[in-house]
Amino acid sequence: MAPNPLDLALNALLFAVPLAHLLLAPHTKVEESFNLQAAHDVLVYGTPVGEGAGAALAASYDHFAFPGAVPRTFTGAVVLAGLGQPLVALLGFGRAQLVVRGTLGLLNAACLVAFRRALDAAFGKATGRWWVALVVSQFHLMFYLSRTLPNMFSFGLTTLASAFLLPKATPALARARQRQALLLLVISAAVFRSETALLLGSACLMLLVRKRASLGQLIPLVAVLSLGALALTVPVDSYFWQRVPLWPELAGFYYNAVLGSSSDWGTSPWHYYFLSALPRLLLNPLALPLAAFALWQPATARPAADLVVPNLLFVALYSAQPHKEARFVFYVVPPLAAAAALGANYVFARRTKTLAHALVSLALPLSVLAALAGSVAMLLLSSLNYPGGDAVGQLFHLSRSAAATGETVSVHADVLTCMTGLTLFGQNPHGLPLAHGAPSPLPRGIASPPPPLLLFDKTEDEAELARADFWTRFDYVLVEDPSKVTGGQWRTIGVVEGYDGIELLRPGVAPGGSDGDIDVEAHPQVASLQPPVLGRGLAVRKVRNLVRSLTRGWYVGPRMAPRINIMQQITTRQSVGIESTA
Repeated sequence: MAPNPLDLALNALLFAVPLAHLLLAPHTKVEESFNLQAAHDVLVYGTPVGEGAGAALAASYDHFAFPGAVPRTFTGAVVLAGLGQPLVALLGFGRAQLVVRGTLGLLNAACLVAFRRALDAAFGKATGRWWVALVVSQFHLMFYLSRTLPNMFSFGLTTLASAFLLPKATPALARARQRQALLLLVISAAVFRSETALLLGSACLMLLVRKRASLGQLIPLVAVLSLGALALTVPVDSYFWQRVPLWPELAGFYYNAVLGSSSDWGTSPWHYYFLSALPRLLLNPLALPLAAFALWQPATARPAADLVVPNLLFVALYSAQPHKEARFVFYVVPPLAAAAALGANYVFARRTKTLAHALVSLALPLSVLAALAGSVAMLLLSSLNYPGGDAVGQLFHLSRSAAATGETVSVHADVLTCMTGLTLFGQNPHGLPLAHGAPSPLPRGIASPPPPLLLFDKTEDEAELARADFWTRFDYVLVEDPSKVTGGQWRTIGVVEGYDGIELLRPGVAPGGSDGDIDVEAHPQVASLQPPVLGRGLAVRKVRNLVRSLTRGWYVGPRMAPRINIMQQITTRQSVGIESTA
């Protein structure tokens, strides 16, 4: 039977929507940095072996200079680097970050497609179609699908496990898929995110309650699978961290859960996931009511319970952890959306029976469109939250004309820059071996790159930053507060802005001000005295000016605020040039 064009289009959306999020918001934040930096180092330095392997790793890999609070697994980074390497070779290293993130996004999207197919087989294509509509119109899941958080490496495994636990055509297939699901959950918990052990436990409990497995079967199976997962992660991470033996997730569990150190990053009340995170993650206002309806309706109650109960049990158990973030419960979104799809399909199939069914059926597609519109708006606003990545891109453009062929340029990046987009991929678009920021001899066959070659310093020590002579060794600095730059002569050659809320402007009111403020956009002679706004902040200004020209001065949209100053040290030659211009 030929595939249905509608189903093909819906499957394509599961790939296309995350890709659109990636292209519109290509930069990353500090939480994503470990796996991204690790993938960079694997691509650039490879995996040295032999007697000097430890010294080679320590001399070049980023995690030896910036180890973080706890060790993280290299398993995911190695997979992404290995899968992405051919495409990086084809497209060039300047696009390597997009390739690495895109590879993760495609793998996760493929797991969503597998879940959709299992849903089709278990409950019919109509349910699967509603599920796709509910999932692709969400913001958070689509936005994070390609982000190199440990959670998103676990997400594909847990989603595939959920697909394998859906009803199957034959008991033999169900038993085989059940064992595969447990394997995926074990790998997720042992290698990437230890909290998914709770999801493994809740899944096993559901299997016991439904009499699909016995305790005597589950205990030895999970034990054997756990040993297999350890045989994967311990050798890999002992090698990359040069600690024997090392099990990163055990170290992370001890640090966060046993010592309670995760609370240092903030705490939330026990009900945060239920009252805040899940409604935002599912986004569609009808999603949770539809899931509850599916639980209440006798025709869908049993399959809906299999989808909802173990996942909400996981959320309830994990709510005991004081530090909470929405990304920690991403794993439950596909099955909860599937329960909502069961309810949606039940109501829509009976839309001609009662007025209530007809009204809800009319509201369903409208709610999907409203959620999609909200997601687009959230994506556009979220793309403005990465001034560090934006500033690095602008600095490459600005310094290109100033650098001579083969010249290296020294740059200091402050904490905000590092936290909002500066990555090894971004600072090393040529894919050169830089060894902790110091240039290494180029391998044979590699020509000198075109200018500029920017070498970044990321010093955070306040005592070091307070020394005037610290600053004089840099050509450029990317800094939030220019007053901290105490040594040398500097000029600000550009300002990168970041999102600062929503503003409503009336005719005659300047952006970010009141009626009495000078609108520098309307007075070029004033604007010329200020450093130019660059990057996405400039794009927002242009859009805002266009909208106000069409609406006679009215505007509702993102308000931008200065975040990072791009400063250049004034050399003797530059000083002469400035004076002659004056």
